[in-house]
Amino acid sequence: MRQLIVSEFITLDGVVEAPGGEPSHPHTGWTIPYGTDQLYADKLRETLEAGSLLLGRRTYEGFAAAWPTHEGEFADKMNTMPKHVATRTLRQLTWNATALEGDVPTAVQALKQGEGGPILVVGSPSLVRTLLQHELVDELRLVVFPIAVGGGFGLFPAGRERLAFDLVELVRYESGATLQVYRPASAPSVAAGLAALRAALEG
Repeated sequence: MRQLIVSEFITLDGVVEAPGGEPSHPHTGWTIPYGTDQLYADKLRETLEAGSLLLGRRTYEGFAAAWPTHEGEFADKMNTMPKHVATRTLRQLTWNATALEGDVPTAVQALKQGEGGPILVVGSPSLVRTLLQHELVDELRLVVFPIAVGGGFGLFPAGRERLAFDLVELVRYESGATLQVYRPASAPSVAAGLAALRAALEG
């Protein structure tokens, strides 16, 4: 089975919108002051290891317009690897992309059952919320930037779902940004947590 990896830039207040200069947010480009050689090297390695991209419609449209104008190892991989797009409105896709057929959870589960390297999701917050709700995410990679931007598009479902993760890797970049890698975990019970707290207080 193919692994599905969600990789996002995110602020301290949980915003994933306009990290690189997109015009939709008053504080657009909030990642730029915190970029480091190691961070960029980690993102390159992640992209080179991916077998395909899975994108929402808005992210696909932005990427398809921008990446073909770039050159270099990163751009070459982005431009040539297969893309799968969750869209109900686009009929003709370019940039080596095809639209998912049918409902998104079923289509993504079929992709995961196929052959190939990891499926990488970047941006696409609406799509990511759907993937999280249907427990289709195998690994969540968050580069957390030490900045709050006062609101914007978030990443996680807002329907009070309970999602539990194990932190499996933590990298601190010299700029103060951190890479936090999570995998799904069984949520510990409230009763067990209260028992542990009581034991600590009584000890």
